[in-house]
Amino acid sequence: MRTKTNLPAEEPVAKLKSIKSWAEHDRPREKLLEKSQKALSDAELLAIIIGSGSANESAVDLSKRILASVSNNLSELSRLGITDLLRFKGIGHAKAINIIAALELGRRRRQSESLQRQTITSSRDAFELMQPILGDLAYEEFWVITLNRSNKVKRTICISEGGVEGTVADPKKIFKMALDDNASGIIICHNHPSGALRPSENDVKITRKCKEAGAFLELPVLDHIIIAHEKYFSFADEGLL
Repeated sequence: MRTKTNLPAEEPVAKLKSIKSWAEHDRPREKLLEKSQKALSDAELLAIIIGSGSANESAVDLSKRILASVSNNLSELSRLGITDLLRFKGIGHAKAINIIAALELGRRRRQSESLQRQTITSSRDAFELMQPILGDLAYEEFWVITLNRSNKVKRTICISEGGVEGTVADPKKIFKMALDDNASGIIICHNHPSGALRPSENDVKITRKCKEAGAFLELPVLDHIIIAHEKYFSFADEGLL
């Protein structure tokens, strides 16, 4: 008869530790207070915005999962809508709204900083002015920058809004806005939500039409900038204007 051996009981599966159980210096909020916001990773900053995770996942791990879905690219994250964020378990409407609001504040900060650099001396200046406005949009918009004789920005004006694949830009409307603004020159600008950098056939046609109209009105088109997320294409730089 075999004797029953007393085997040690199986260790229970370790429960996931919440952020509150972490060492204080490892918690995102405490880390920010102790070391400043620059010491935090993107996931830790996002975790502070989210506020909490779930029973099975800390806010930091949830944030890492969200960031991984956009290849840890904050620009890509800012293009997610509420419906996209709700697909992540642990994200409800309130947390999704917090994320979108925080990213929008960041976008507006970039826009306000670019508006302080009022003089356009290169295609890079025009790109930095318009990228916060157009870079993260999921649809196309066409804008015009009106300039005075010193190439200082008078206004940035939205001419038209379209869909993912294009928008219609009417040269008559472009130059009416510029003439109403008493501009001495203009830069036209639109975005490619697809990320494609090269101009389409329609982009080339509208540039040619605007250049001809500007020459007739003695209101030159100085450039046409296409913004594709964090990159841009300049007709002037490429010798196409």
